[in-house]
Amino acid sequence: MANAPVQRMSQLMAKTLRDDPADAEVLSHKLLVRAGYVRRTAAGIWTWLPLGKKVLANVERIVREEMDAIGAQEVLLPALLPREPYEATGRWDEYGAELFRLQDRKGGDYLLGPTHEEIFTLLVKDQASSYKDLPVILYQIQTKFRDEARPRAGILRGREFLMKDSYSFDTEDEGLAKSYALHREAYQRIFARLGLDYRICAATAGAMGGSKSEEFLAPAEAGEDTFADCPNCDFAANTEAITYELKPVDATGVPAAEDIPTPATPTIETLAAHLGVPASATLKNLLVKVDGEIVAVGVPGDREVDMGKVEAHFAPATVEMVSEEDFATRTDLVRGYVGPQGLDKVKYIADPRVAPGTAWITGANKADTHAKNVVAGRDFEVDEYVDVVVVQEGDPCPKCGTGLKLDRAIEIGHIFQLGRKYTDALKLDVLGQNGKPVRVTMGSYGVGVSRAVAALAEQTADDKGLCWPQEVAPADVHVVAAGKALQTELALDVSEQLAAAGVRVLVDDRAGVSPGVKFTDAELIGVPWILVAGRRAAEGVLELKNRRTGEREELPAAEAITRLTA
Repeated sequence: MANAPVQRMSQLMAKTLRDDPADAEVLSHKLLVRAGYVRRTAAGIWTWLPLGKKVLANVERIVREEMDAIGAQEVLLPALLPREPYEATGRWDEYGAELFRLQDRKGGDYLLGPTHEEIFTLLVKDQASSYKDLPVILYQIQTKFRDEARPRAGILRGREFLMKDSYSFDTEDEGLAKSYALHREAYQRIFARLGLDYRICAATAGAMGGSKSEEFLAPAEAGEDTFADCPNCDFAANTEAITYELKPVDATGVPAAEDIPTPATPTIETLAAHLGVPASATLKNLLVKVDGEIVAVGVPGDREVDMGKVEAHFAPATVEMVSEEDFATRTDLVRGYVGPQGLDKVKYIADPRVAPGTAWITGANKADTHAKNVVAGRDFEVDEYVDVVVVQEGDPCPKCGTGLKLDRAIEIGHIFQLGRKYTDALKLDVLGQNGKPVRVTMGSYGVGVSRAVAALAEQTADDKGLCWPQEVAPADVHVVAAGKALQTELALDVSEQLAAAGVRVLVDDRAGVSPGVKFTDAELIGVPWILVAGRRAAEGVLELKNRRTGEREELPAAEAITRLTA
C-alpha cells in the first residue's frame, strides 16, 4: 500500500457542531453539517469540506473503476451548453422551469446541463462514421444543474450536484440490450462496494424518453420516491411505474342506468354516506386541463388520483386543475356531479379498475343528482386507459397477486434504453456493413455520486453520528489523543507508523479540547475504527473500538498497528 499522509485535526478545515442546523429536515443533512463534511453556500448549493471531499472522491473512484471495467471511456464535456441541440430534441421547452437558462453578452442562449444526451450524441456524430467505430460507451463524472423549486434535504435535493452519466451507442437493438445489461451489472457492483442497501425497480422514462427504464433505489425514511416491493416474488417498482392489466367483466343483468336524487352530495364522502354504500361503489371524475383542453379522469371513489402519473402521461403538455372560471364557461359541467355518460367535447381517461362491464354510481351531470347502474362500455366509453391511482399498501402485485409493501427510498441510479429518440433528432448515422446509413441506437445511465454520499449517511448513521463503510470513509482509523503530552506523543507516533503502512489516518491532536469532546467528535465523524491513546498510554496500551459495533479492547501499540494493517 502507498504511504498515506496523516490528517491532523489541529490543522483540518472542519468545525464540528453540537446542535443540528436550524433548517435541517433529514438525518444526512444534520450529520454531514455537524460533522464538518459540508457547508451551505446558498439554497441547494453546497461546499464540500476536506472530509466530505474525501468521501465524495472515494465514491467517484468506485464508480470510475467499475465503469472502466466494462470498457467505458471517460471524457469530460462542458457544463455550459448551447440551446440548439436541446431545442432539436424538444427538451429546451420540456424541462420547463427546472432548466437553468442564460444568455451571453451577445444575446446567445445557453443552459447549464442537467443531463448530456444531446451533447454526447453530437460528440459521437463527430467522431464515429462507420459501424466499425461502434459499439462505444462514454461516460463523465461532472456537476449537473437543476433549478429546483424547493431545494431541501441538504445534498439530497440540490440545485447543483455531482453525477456520473454514461451513454452507449450501438448499431442494433441487440447491442443496446447488451450495453444496458453491462451497466445494470456494473451498478450492482458499485452499490455493493459502497455498502448501500438498494432495490432495482421498474421505472418510468419521464423527460428522458425511451422504452425500458429501471431505478436503483436506496430505502430510507428521507427518500422522495415511493416504491412497491412484493414479499412473495421478485417484483419491485416505483409506484409511478406500476401498471395493471385491463380485465373486462360481464355486465349482463345490470339494470339500465337510472338517475337518483342526491341533494347536497358533491363529494364522494357525502354521496356514500347518503346512499349507505361504500366509496368503492362510486366513480370519481376529476377534471383537469391539458394545454387548456378539459380532460376527465375516472377512478374508483375510494382511490386518489396520482397527479404525477397524469402529468407524466401527458408530458410535455401542461396539466392543471379546472378552475371556478372554467365551470362558469362550461355550464354542462356541474361541479360535484360530473359523470362520464353524456360528456360533450371532453376526453375521458380512466384507471384500468374502471374496466368495461364495471357498474358505478356516478354524477348525472345535473345538480343534486347522481346515476346508478352506469356501466363502462355500455353507458359511456373510455377514450384511453391509464394507471392513474395512488398505489396503496396491500394493492395486488401485478405479477403474483400478493399484497404489495410500500417504502420510501432515495434514487441513487437510473438506467434507460433510449432507443433512437436523440439520434433521430440529431441525425446520428454511421455507414453499415452494406455501405448504407444506419441510425444509431442509444442508452443513458446515471449514478448520483453526491446523492450516494447522502444515501449512505441516511442508511448507516446511528444515534451517535455517521458510520461510514470502510471503502468510502475519509480515513481508515481515527486516532484520539486524550489530552496529556504523553498521550499525544503516543497517538502521533502510532499514526505515523500506520500511515507508513498505507493506512489512512485521521488523528485528533487538538490542544485544549477535552477528551469528552474528542470522543464525541470521533463518534460523530464516523470513521470505521477509533484508536484511543488514553489512561494506559504510559504503558504503551491503546483502546481500539469498532465504530459500527461498539466493541472495544485494549491492545499494546504494536498489536493495534498489526490489527489495523492486516
